Amino acid sequence: MIPEVTITHREKAYALLKEDADKILRLIEVQIENLTMPQCPLYEEVLDTQMFGLSREIDFAIRLNLISESEGKALLENLERQLNILHEAAQNQSSS
Repeated sequence: MIPEVTITHREKAYALLKEDADKILRLIEVQIENLTMPQCPLYEEVLDTQMFGLSREIDFAIRLNLISESEGKALLENLERQLNILHEAAQNQSSS
């Protein structure tokens, strides 16, 4: 039986990681809409740095057994999927 406190910590850890993933998505949305195009080195630098940071947070949470490896992988894959959609939309707009 898992103590209730552990479940609460697990839920909070997942929620915080999801929140960080959402922040990255919003940051990239703002960059695409207002600042730079996806081909810009600054865009790539920000994206790489943010994704690396999130992956380290997820690894840390996995090592503490706050989330499972599959949950962490799903968070990253979902964010990458959403970022690809944004990138493709930006490419289509710049081609028009």
